[in-house]
Amino acid sequence: MKAKQVHLASLVSYRIFPPVMGGQRAVALYCKYIARHVRFTCITTGNNDPAAADGYEVVPVWTASPLRYINPFRFFTIRSLIRKRNITHLQLEHPYFGWLGLLLKWFTGVRLIVRSHNIEGLRWKVMGKWWWKILWHYEKYVHQQADYNFFITDEDRQYAIQHFKLQPQRCLLITYGIEWNTPPPPGEKEAARKILLSKHAIPGDHCILLFNGAFNYKPNLDALERIIHEIYPALQKNRSFKYTILICGKDIPPAISQLKQPNFIVAGFVDDITTYLKGADIFLNPITEGGGIKTKLVEALGYNMSAVSTSHGAIGIDARICNGKLQITDNISPDFADKIMQLATYNADIPPAFFEQFYWDSIAQQAIRFIT
Repeated sequence: MKAKQVHLASLVSYRIFPPVMGGQRAVALYCKYIARHVRFTCITTGNNDPAAADGYEVVPVWTASPLRYINPFRFFTIRSLIRKRNITHLQLEHPYFGWLGLLLKWFTGVRLIVRSHNIEGLRWKVMGKWWWKILWHYEKYVHQQADYNFFITDEDRQYAIQHFKLQPQRCLLITYGIEWNTPPPPGEKEAARKILLSKHAIPGDHCILLFNGAFNYKPNLDALERIIHEIYPALQKNRSFKYTILICGKDIPPAISQLKQPNFIVAGFVDDITTYLKGADIFLNPITEGGGIKTKLVEALGYNMSAVSTSHGAIGIDARICNGKLQITDNISPDFADKIMQLATYNADIPPAFFEQFYWDSIAQQAIRFIT
């Protein structure tokens, strides 16, 4: 089948417009770039704004009720859409709607794609949910019945091939991407840095260290606690290192947001995180749990920031294509702080190889080639 004959529809079971969280951006931007190469329809919930879609149509069929995941009547609505629009391929974002995707495959003949953002069963196991094994077996079955399986990290792809017994030729790495394919110009980064220095009264000779995330997500909150209780004290021991830590994001606990410590600023939610990603020097990523690729780390490196991460936090990103700008350690204290200070004097640019892997348009074209 040629690309011009493909009409791909994606079932997105939650709000992605406006895309605020990394997972929302991962879906919205993937849709945007896929729609540049094939006909595309997003079938989703009514709390999305159809006008926000870029180059494709959004069709709301569900409410935001949790019962949507077990509502059998939407099968008939979506089956009608598939037939009227001559949809050839149906994609699931996550395996939760696997039962629905399989019914639609069996009754309409569409080719089924499952796009996995994590191995969901394992993610819930880490979160301590007793029912994780049930989900794992369900997830395994859905992947086995799909025509194509997309994984956001190669670690997940290899795991699924081994443990879900999937055929390797039906599995593809489709990672999280960014919308630019070169580093920002030095002048643009310097302008962003000046904004941060002025806004937060940071001395001009300080190295700006950034951590951002949604702190109602336990792995991000735990990482913030590591910064406060392990990384920050280790940095404070070195009197000659001049730095400021900036913490950005939603739902920071009041006890942390009210901290008054030297060289430590809690900015909270900011309207334009891009300015912070361009203006800061080093991204901190002491994540030790949670699944999938860490979107904020991809974006930080794409903006030519250096980064220090745990190996778990760097899943899906090969340090060998980062030109030394990504340093990895699992020894939080004192190695994490030592690597921060080493990177503070390291001058290099993120190389073209990084953008070859993480530029959204390249990712979309690879996906289309795989299914046609």
